[in-house]
Amino acid sequence: MADVSVVCADHVYVSEGRPDERAALVMEGSRIKAICSPEEAAALSGDAPVRDYGDAFVCPGFHDAHQHVFHTALFDSDLACSFPGHSEAECVEHLRAFARSHPGDGWLVGQGWRADLWEPAAPPTRDSLDAAFPDRPVAMYSGDLHTLWLNSAGLRTLGITQETEPPRGGVFSRDEGGRLTGVLREAAGMVYVAKVFASLPRAGVMRAYEDYFQRCLSQGITSVCDMALSALPGADYVNDDIYEELLAQGRLPLRVSMFPQNVGDFDRIEGLQSRLGGDLLRAPGTKQFFDGVSSAHTAWLHKPYANPYFEGDCGRPTVDPEVMRKYVLGAAERGIATRIHTIGDRAISVAIDIFREALQKYGRPRQGMNSIEHVENLTPDDVRAMADIDLVASVQPQHVVIDVTQPERDLGAERAGFMWPFASYERAGVTMAFGTDSPCVPNSAMQVLSCAVTREQPWDNQPAGGWLPRERIGMAKAIDAYTRGPARVAGREADLGTLEPGKLADFVVLDRDLMQADPEQIQDVRATATYVGGVLAWER
Repeated sequence: MADVSVVCADHVYVSEGRPDERAALVMEGSRIKAICSPEEAAALSGDAPVRDYGDAFVCPGFHDAHQHVFHTALFDSDLACSFPGHSEAECVEHLRAFARSHPGDGWLVGQGWRADLWEPAAPPTRDSLDAAFPDRPVAMYSGDLHTLWLNSAGLRTLGITQETEPPRGGVFSRDEGGRLTGVLREAAGMVYVAKVFASLPRAGVMRAYEDYFQRCLSQGITSVCDMALSALPGADYVNDDIYEELLAQGRLPLRVSMFPQNVGDFDRIEGLQSRLGGDLLRAPGTKQFFDGVSSAHTAWLHKPYANPYFEGDCGRPTVDPEVMRKYVLGAAERGIATRIHTIGDRAISVAIDIFREALQKYGRPRQGMNSIEHVENLTPDDVRAMADIDLVASVQPQHVVIDVTQPERDLGAERAGFMWPFASYERAGVTMAFGTDSPCVPNSAMQVLSCAVTREQPWDNQPAGGWLPRERIGMAKAIDAYTRGPARVAGREADLGTLEPGKLADFVVLDRDLMQADPEQIQDVRATATYVGGVLAWER
């Protein structure tokens, strides 16, 4: 029987309702023809080749619902360095070492620092970079990609002076004397770093993308949603030209859903949708930012922060709410999905209201789903409201444990007592779409699952029992949220997310049964093989 093949395993996750079965996947071409017992497979496949993985665990390919692919590829390549450090001085010293292997006078680029995790926990300034690099421009992006740290040479190269006005939605930090510190926050960093990245060699960037694809496949990630990273035009980073070039050359080995920024002009997204309808590359919708992050007091809150920087410190929207409403309704009128970065409780509640209006006026998008991204500081009423309008919660389990002391420090005990409420979403019937937000956290499939079911830090399994343990979920739901949920938000649920007849044969073979694995040992689970469209795309 031509173009038919079979994969068998003792443990197959078909779907959340069928999470652990001895089964065979009969594939015809790129799609699943049948799921049956290994004994029944012979009657359906004749003398087709059979691969029996024995005691391994097979599940749908993981689908990252929220990544910044350009940045993930870049900061895991030789073009830049990635280092969080324990202090400002340690980060500068690491950059010195990187510079020794990257001589020249061009930009030095790095990422990963988080000042709130340093000792002491204080924002950096250009002075430390100036001492090490008085003449060479340096751009150090923060771990959460919301802040850019420059030296004086970097400020000069970008044309930023004491008199320069930051872009709308951004801030130039200044010291008590009004002098620029070299720290650019939110839209200011996002816009100016685009000029830094524009200096990178295209051939090197292409190699970084291809290396990134292989790293994804090596851990069973077969689909990603590439999310815009900007509140303003000029710093989108959803590089459709790179994807289309790779696709045309047969060098795109996994599935990509692009979500460029929504700035009220829909020519780009409509052009992408009109020409990209294949199985590998699509553009289901758009993305925007409504606020920042609570650790920097840029998330938008109803009530002031518990440790306010100034009287009435509630953060602020990065986009005026009426402008955001215009963006979302404009997309909805055209049948285009929108995904909004919302972290603070006020940003979340206003976004829910906007999406409710969009649904009532225009119905559901043609492809994909509307969603709110990150959704960290919300209320039980918000969860119920999301369920009522079928609004997807696109959440990143690793965010839960970046710093388990930060939420209470910034938000107070009451608000910090209901965050990343995975179990509450499950009870309410809210679709969860898991991702990483990489490179803000590692691009690690097993960390996604581990953090969801334990809510413990993956490096030391702390806090014991998990942070807000009542919001832990079981492995079957976690896999569902990392497979079917992202497929739904990307408009691919008919093709991806479960192992059912008629769907694309994207799946991963893991070296142990996730349904029976010790939750604190999940990170030790490794992929054995990854299939995309029924083809073995990677093998250990």
